[in-house]
Amino acid sequence: MPAPGSPVQPTPGGRPRRPSDGPTRGADQPPVVQRLIVRYAKRSRMRFASHRDIARAVERGVRRARLPIAYSAGFTPHPKISYAGAAPTGTASEAEYLELSLTATCVVAEVRDQLNAALPDGIDVIDVTEEASSLGAMTLEASRWEVALPGIGRDEAAAAAETFLAQDSVEVERLTSKGMRRMDARAAVVTMQASWRPAEERDAGYAILRMVVRHLTPAVRPDDILTALRRVAGLVPSSPPLVTRLVQGPLVAVAAEAGPAGQHVPTGPAEDWASPAAAPPSHGVTPLGSQPAGQGAAQEHEETTRLGARSASLAAPVPASAYDQLPRGAEGSQRTHAPGSLTGDSPDARNRAERFTAERDSARQ
Repeated sequence: MPAPGSPVQPTPGGRPRRPSDGPTRGADQPPVVQRLIVRYAKRSRMRFASHRDIARAVERGVRRARLPIAYSAGFTPHPKISYAGAAPTGTASEAEYLELSLTATCVVAEVRDQLNAALPDGIDVIDVTEEASSLGAMTLEASRWEVALPGIGRDEAAAAAETFLAQDSVEVERLTSKGMRRMDARAAVVTMQASWRPAEERDAGYAILRMVVRHLTPAVRPDDILTALRRVAGLVPSSPPLVTRLVQGPLVAVAAEAGPAGQHVPTGPAEDWASPAAAPPSHGVTPLGSQPAGQGAAQEHEETTRLGARSASLAAPVPASAYDQLPRGAEGSQRTHAPGSLTGDSPDARNRAERFTAERDSARQ
């Protein structure tokens, strides 16, 4: 029998270990030689998936991409995949981060392409970078959110933002796993700006709120801020709003990029600036649905905002509705489309497990 640490380790039955046997256990785990920080987007119907569903989909994608992922020690090894600052369930995001610990050095561009081909539609890898430090060293102090408000006019959204920012404190309650929690939604909001999406053929125009929210404890979510806006300004959209996180990073960088606090920033045609109440901001504003000339596909997404990183570029336009968020995964995706499933699992597996548990409990009685 080969000694521990040799290239080929035997199985308990005595035969040489095969790749399909899964990870080894205990001290046989190879060391981590490379750490990759992956920035990915959560779009389309995957915004309704929980963080646990996203984690299972990522683990499955890593296995299908055949990446040399490192495993934890112990009797039941787990892949070393870490997450930071996950967006709440029901919200889309263009700035989600995870860390992959690998046992062999890989080319970051190939890792990105392999993950995009293996992950399900709606989870799109934007960027992969090699970092010497771990994901915990990243400074994630604030997020910039964009909230589409169907049925809300431009003036109504601007007035609601001004009323909200004028408050010293707006407390809201949310039911958590630890019971009912009370939090100050106003204390978490650094800036809030109202803009407008022009009317299109399929739908009428509607207002958009862009806000910078600090990461506090307990966390203040965008739906908490919408609850506060409904309470202090009577802002009630005609249908559920579409919430998207554009970027997260250090508070100073995220707030500086968003512009002056409380400023009404029109993003419609140039004639929108003719109004005396809307003074042009100091930074450039791109109309929603348009793109500056010469801007490549790689610049459509905001760059990673980390301590010492450059300022993030302008965000890609948010679709008009949730139905416009078409899957943008890589062509030739290996995803198995299972009806009624978000991550490709069999939709009947949970039902079979629940039925088996119920029959077992009834037999014991």
